[in-house]
Amino acid sequence: MTAEDEGEVSAGGSRIYRHQRRVPYSPTAGDTDVVEAISAHIEATVGPVGHVLHEVVSDLVHVDLHVVAPGEGRPYVLVVTSGMSEVPMRVPPEVDASGLGYAELAVQLPPDWPMDQASWSDEANFWPLRWLKILARLPHAYDTWLGVGHSVPNGDPPQPFAEGTALCGVILVQAGLIGDAFCELELGGKTIQFLQLVPLHADEMDYKLEHGADALFARFAERELSLVVDPSRASVLAD
Repeated sequence: MTAEDEGEVSAGGSRIYRHQRRVPYSPTAGDTDVVEAISAHIEATVGPVGHVLHEVVSDLVHVDLHVVAPGEGRPYVLVVTSGMSEVPMRVPPEVDASGLGYAELAVQLPPDWPMDQASWSDEANFWPLRWLKILARLPHAYDTWLGVGHSVPNGDPPQPFAEGTALCGVILVQAGLIGDAFCELELGGKTIQFLQLVPLHADEMDYKLEHGADALFARFAERELSLVVDPSRASVLAD
């Protein structure tokens, strides 16, 4: 998507884009200063980074994954990207671009989620990490942007991420529940916002397109949806 593409508009006012890659493959080694600054930010606002999953071959941006083990008041594994913010996203001119051009992503996983490389050969264990990387590159590969309330399906029509789950898309929310101080990082004259990935059912994505992101977030609140990934959770629209 480029800024001049109009896309489709859903009943809820969401703009729908069917992406085609517009940026050629471009290998990169990344920016070690960005990696170190984000790692320090995580440790200062959340907790110690246990280890970093370093990317070996990178396209457009070098996406590492920083892993924080569960801790006091934090009963989940937190995984945070670094590298998505190496270059700015293309925020449309009709959107207030202040603070929206740079982002990193996070996901909360259950404390017993398999985090060893051998277990990741099973896509049922790896898909949340895979989608952190997919989404971190998406705005740079398609000349677009990602922000709060943006949803991305796993295919068209959307398919489950793996066997054993009906979840088949994601929506991005502000990472405020992880901690207010974690939400933003001022780095080198730019503001990096941290967004959290929340997996969705197909009917939840349809509901968001028909009624808007705020209506879906209201459903999250009504059902007291935990933002920790649960592959077996029911839809917030289920009776």
